[in-house]
Parts: sequence; structure tokens; C-alpha cells
Amino acid sequence: MFGHPRFLYGLYLVFTIIVGVVLAWLAPVWLWAWAILALLAVVGAYDLLSHHNVLRNFPILGHLRYMMEFVRPELRQYFFESETSGRPFSREQRTIIEERAHGGSDTSPFGTMRDFEDAGFSFVQHSIAPHTVDEKYARIVIGNEQCRQPYDSSRLNVSAMSFGALSANAVAAMNRGAKLGNFAQDTGEGAISDHHREHGGDLIWEIASGYFGCRTDDGDFDADSFVEKANTDQVKMIEIKISQGAKPGHGGLLPGKKVTAEIARVRQIPEGEDCQSPAAHKRFSTPTGLLQFMQRLRDLTHGKPVGFKLCIGHRYEFMGICKAMLETGIVPDFITVDGAEGGTGAAPAEFSDFVGTYINEALPFVNDCLVGVGLRDKIVVIASGKVAMGFDMVVKIALGADMCNVARGFMFSVGCIQARRCHTGTCPTGVTTQDPRRARALEVVGKSLQVRNFHDATIKAFLDMVGAMGLDSPDKLGMEHVHHRAGYGPAVTFADMLPTVASGDFLEDRIPESYSGDWSRARADAF
Repeated sequence: MFGHPRFLYGLYLVFTIIVGVVLAWLAPVWLWAWAILALLAVVGAYDLLSHHNVLRNFPILGHLRYMMEFVRPELRQYFFESETSGRPFSREQRTIIEERAHGGSDTSPFGTMRDFEDAGFSFVQHSIAPHTVDEKYARIVIGNEQCRQPYDSSRLNVSAMSFGALSANAVAAMNRGAKLGNFAQDTGEGAISDHHREHGGDLIWEIASGYFGCRTDDGDFDADSFVEKANTDQVKMIEIKISQGAKPGHGGLLPGKKVTAEIARVRQIPEGEDCQSPAAHKRFSTPTGLLQFMQRLRDLTHGKPVGFKLCIGHRYEFMGICKAMLETGIVPDFITVDGAEGGTGAAPAEFSDFVGTYINEALPFVNDCLVGVGLRDKIVVIASGKVAMGFDMVVKIALGADMCNVARGFMFSVGCIQARRCHTGTCPTGVTTQDPRRARALEVVGKSLQVRNFHDATIKAFLDMVGAMGLDSPDKLGMEHVHHRAGYGPAVTFADMLPTVASGDFLEDRIPESYSGDWSRARADAF
């Protein structure tokens, strides 16, 4: 009993009162110091009435627990994590991005910090006869014969990040960097803001289930508003978002406190109210409906490239989209494959952790499906999932992509420190906040140069690595080039682990056993 914190607090309270009386009688000048003891006594009284169990049992002292918990992420990041153990991005990855963004050296002394024998380790093999890859392969044309305005795109673009999720300065810096580096910025689902327009960088306009920027008062698609904005020269492509890797199948929410007057105007929503992105689209509910809506957007933009973005969930649903392509003859110009490992948007933890397909598993599947139905050469596949370095681009393209979109890498390039406060409005670097005082820390002109530098250095590293492998073009990358150590033991290539599909195999009923059940279940008229 006498050692219990509540009993000790009682003694402390008595001690504080006695000290206060003595000081008031003998040395009133020291009452300012006594005020600290009195303040702690008030805190202790409040703690005894608190709903926190720890504080009720350990008044005053219990706050030490919450103080340490508050700084725990920073302690781990700055003092305890190794160069390669950090999540979502390691210190090594963040450092390389920062060095490239500042135009510095990304060399590393004294050998690798990675464990080559560790399960999950991936690598490629070099050639004794390396090539110098022509810079023309840093770009790719998006648009098949159904497209009348194909886009000459960089192989590396800014992935979908909305104004509202990002600050105005972050959006503007990325757009100016895209203009300087001749690459594109995906608007995210939050519509096209003035900050996307300000510097004239190429835009990919993402249209999601909320139809922000082209919506009616009741949240349906507004064709007139879409036509007005989509047919400007700056908008190069249209991307229909079905789902995203951070929260597949969930939709999204921008809290009302972040819906400023400007965001409300851009998104065409009420100011100060929660902005809900539904989990599903109003305009379609079947694979055929998706392609018909996609064709309508293509017609409304006079033939600009149109595609869709999704995180792979049930495999038969994507196969249903492939069957719908065959039945309707409508073929997307591109498909963006998002990885289930999450992204810039805040999401329910269980959705980020346990829902959806990891990007390195999704890409071979999407590639096999498109090859199997004979449409792979008509569709550009874009990988959007945890790309930070040139090697990541090599892996994604070898596994089935043609190019990559990057979100968090470009956030790091403008100053993000992975504080993971994106959803709170208290981002310490001004990247993901609508607080103008915090956002002012992000200086647009200087950071835009870092955006350009990161893009250019990553593309160079990518082409250099392709050449070191003995290839003269990234288009020759395949699953046989990436070795993966699934467990402790010899590594094997992805080609050894995954089924082989030749062009048109699905049409000739030559379907690998691992795909046959889903292919039989897939329907063009239902997800």
C-alpha cells in the first residue's frame, strides 16, 4: 500500500502544500519555482480522474510512458533501424533518393549492406559484353490504333497524388519538375488544380469514383465539365481509377477540415464537409461497362490515350475485363497496375496490410492475361508500386510492365522524411498538409529542380543497369532476367517459378492450370 503510486502522489501533494506554506512565510520570492510543483500536483489530480488506466494508477509518472511512445517512431528511424530494415522505405533508399535529388553522388563505400543469402533477396546478372543503351529507350509511346493522339511518355512519371492529399506547393513543385524533365504528373483523383496548371507540365488526369472536377451535384459524371478540362493541351492521358493499392475495394475520405475553399472549388464539392470517394463507380458495374465508359472518354477527348488503374484482387475479375475486350473490341491504351503494399494515401491499416495483390505478383499475372488473349502489344502496362531506384524499374519491367509511376519517391525528392503524418495535416515538411504555414517550408523552384534531378538520375541508373545486363533495350527484359531467393538456398528466376504463356494461348484453350479455374469463372458481363 505504502509503495503504491497513488499513496506516493498523496505524500507528494502534502509535501507540495507544506513547501508552499513555508516559502510563503520565509522566502516568497521562490514561489515561482514552487509553481512547478503545484502544476505537477494539478496534473496528478487530473490523472486520477483520467480514462487512461496507466495515468489513474500512476499519476504524473504515467506521462513518461506516453512521451516515449510519442517519440518512438523518430527514435527508431534516427537511432535504431539499420540501413536496410526501415519500412515502408529503408534509410538506404531514402538516402539514395535524397542524393540523386540534390545532384550528389549515390555511390556506397566498402561493399553492400545487404545479406545476399537472405530470403526474399532479388538480383540480376551482368554480362561480360555490356551495352550502352540509347537514351531513346527512356521514352515509350502510349496509344494503340484506337487512339488518335498518342503520347510520347517518359518511362518514369509522377504517380497519382491529389491536391488535398498533397499541399499546393508540393503539387506545383512536382509539376514544374515534370516540365523541366519532360515527364508527366498524374493528378490523382482530386481533379486538376491551379497548381497542376501553373507550370505547364504534362498531366495524366485520373477520374475516380467521385468524378471530382467533372461531377454533378449528386456525384455523377458530368460530361460537359469533363470536356472543358480534358481537351486542354496540358492533359495528355485519361486514367480511370477502379481501385488503389493503399485501400483496394474501400474508397477514400478527405476529412472536412482539409476541404478548404480552394479544394472545394477544384473538386466541385461543399467546403468544410467530408469528401467521400465511393468504393465503386456509378457509371459502370461490369467489365463491359468499364470499357464502354472508357471509350466514351476517348471519344470526348478526340482520341487521347485512355486506360484504367487497379490493384489486382480476384483474378477472375481482371480476366473478365480481358474477355470484355475481346467481345467489345474496345482496347485500353494503357493499364496501370497498383501494388497492394500501400502508397501515399492514408488507409485503414488492415486494408494496407492484408488486402490486394503485391505488385511483383500482380505484374506477371496481368502480363500473362494480356499475352494469352493476344492483346499485349496493344496495351502499355504501367507499374505503380514502391519504385525508388533504377533496379526497381528493371524488376518491374522484367516482370511485365513497360514503364513505372512513382509517388513516394517524388515525395522524398521534395523533402518528405517519412514522418507518416500524411493524414493529420501536421506534416513537418509541408508536403502533405493544407496548413499554409507548414507548406511555405516547401520552396517550389528549388524543389522542382530536385524532382527533375531524381527523375533523370533514376532513368540513367535504369538504362545503365539494362546495359550492364548485356541488353540494348529495356524491351528485351523478361522474367528470366530477375533472380529471386524465396528461401534459404539457391535463387531461381521468376521464369522458373511462374507459368509460361504464349501469345493467343487463352484463345486456343491452352491455359496454364494455375489460371484455368479463374478463366472459366471470368465473365464480361459481371465482376
